[in-house]
Amino acid sequence: MPREFTRLTYTDSVKAAQEAYGTRAKAAKLESFEFDDLHLGESERAFIAARDSFYMATVNDQGWPYVQFRGGPAGFLRVLDSQTIGYADFRGNQQLISTGNLSHDGRVSLILLDYPRRQRLKILAEAKIYSAEERPDLIEALEDPTYRARVQRAVVMTIKGFDWNCPQHITPRFTQAEIEAGFAS
Repeated sequence: MPREFTRLTYTDSVKAAQEAYGTRAKAAKLESFEFDDLHLGESERAFIAARDSFYMATVNDQGWPYVQFRGGPAGFLRVLDSQTIGYADFRGNQQLISTGNLSHDGRVSLILLDYPRRQRLKILAEAKIYSAEERPDLIEALEDPTYRARVQRAVVMTIKGFDWNCPQHITPRFTQAEIEAGFAS
């Protein structure tokens, strides 16, 4: 099974850049590596469940990219099935840039980081937004009743490919809870 992540990201211009900088042969090996990057396995599910934040890129109707930080309690980004993830979108600054962008173009790119372990999971997906009125079942499935934040909508993403990325250049960072746990042990 060819890798979907590289099929979507290794465009002609990317391959030309790889050729120009002498990395095309290495990139071609990644393309041919047999890996199911459409279905989340146990390691991806566990990694996603442990995250308390991620970065999401969208594109506006003028072609400009926009990156938004999303945060909440660990596990607020939920795996709904092997190809679907989602989160309860909490009320924020009310600019609604990501929401507006998704109404134009549902393609997203996510970066999930585990800073202490220097691990990174990149996900390409197609997102859809659902209001509480449209899909109260999704809101219920995605909200965390112990987290005091107002849920405005549900964002559900169908995975189109994912890739684990190397740890090089990830600076370890620790949350207050991780530091406290380290001192307690």
